[in-house]
Amino acid sequence: MKPSDLRSYVAKGAIQIVMITPFKDNEEVDFEGLKENTQFLVEKTRGKPFILTPTGSTGEFYALSDDEWRKAVSIVVDVAGGKVPIVVGCSHSGATPAIERARYVQDLGADGAMVVLPYYHVPSEEGLYLFYKKIAESIDIGLAVYNNPDVSKIYMRPYILKKLVDSVDNIVFVKENTPYPPMLYNQIKTIGDKVPVIEGRGEWWFLATAAFLGAKGFTSGYANFMPNISLEILYAGLNKDFDKMGRYMELLDFYESFIEKMNRKHGPSATILPHPYIDQYMVYSVIKNTMNILGLRGGRMRLPLTDISKEDIEELKDIVFNKLKLSQYKY
Repeated sequence: MKPSDLRSYVAKGAIQIVMITPFKDNEEVDFEGLKENTQFLVEKTRGKPFILTPTGSTGEFYALSDDEWRKAVSIVVDVAGGKVPIVVGCSHSGATPAIERARYVQDLGADGAMVVLPYYHVPSEEGLYLFYKKIAESIDIGLAVYNNPDVSKIYMRPYILKKLVDSVDNIVFVKENTPYPPMLYNQIKTIGDKVPVIEGRGEWWFLATAAFLGAKGFTSGYANFMPNISLEILYAGLNKDFDKMGRYMELLDFYESFIEKMNRKHGPSATILPHPYIDQYMVYSVIKNTMNILGLRGGRMRLPLTDISKEDIEELKDIVFNKLKLSQYKY
């Protein structure tokens, strides 16, 4: 898919599924499990407004070796290529290795690359702009900007993003993770007529704020196991169907509250970032264990992130089956 076509695809409304990377009990990558999960997602999302993104933050890209990363993205592109648009997580704190990764997935046949803000040394605004400009100019496929201050301790402000999208023509969307709705609105007002902005913090945030402000979709870890519900949420938000939006917020509250409970139970966090930035990531273990419960290949976490307990999983089963009303997949 050409960058212009991918940009138009997202602008019509889309969900970016950030795929998990399943790990076995010995922490080896479950590549066969990843293949099965990809087959499941292709079956459920083909012909619908979804994008698959392996090796993003939810995919624990930082915990993968280079060889594991290459094999993981190769599996996803091999299974889903030409069936569902694929934008691969190619993040790195340096431009040169990020370019190498983006070129690798370009050669595989991916539709785009996603790169998070450089997350080690804090750059100047000019350095941040040049980081993305150099990556974009080094590839022919689309580039998605992952504007996530939670994991990088920096932020690309609207005027820098505008400078970027005005200087290169293959930025296909911005995954925006600010916890401040006024800033999200400012980003959409500044660049939204040229490049679509999607809500990077998931379904609840899309329903509560982003859908009203003009976001064209959202990123979802939950769509790993409930893509149909995520799609209904997308349409409810895009159509401003307030009754449905309210019902889905109530439905999600059971799951969101459990995640918050896990964050408190398995804390405290080692973060130094102030509220409302994300300070715990038990959400990924909850997602993986939800997949395990439903018969998918969620696996376990890889350090430094940790897993919820067996006791927690029993409580989670009640939420999955009796609150979310999900059923096991025969897969």
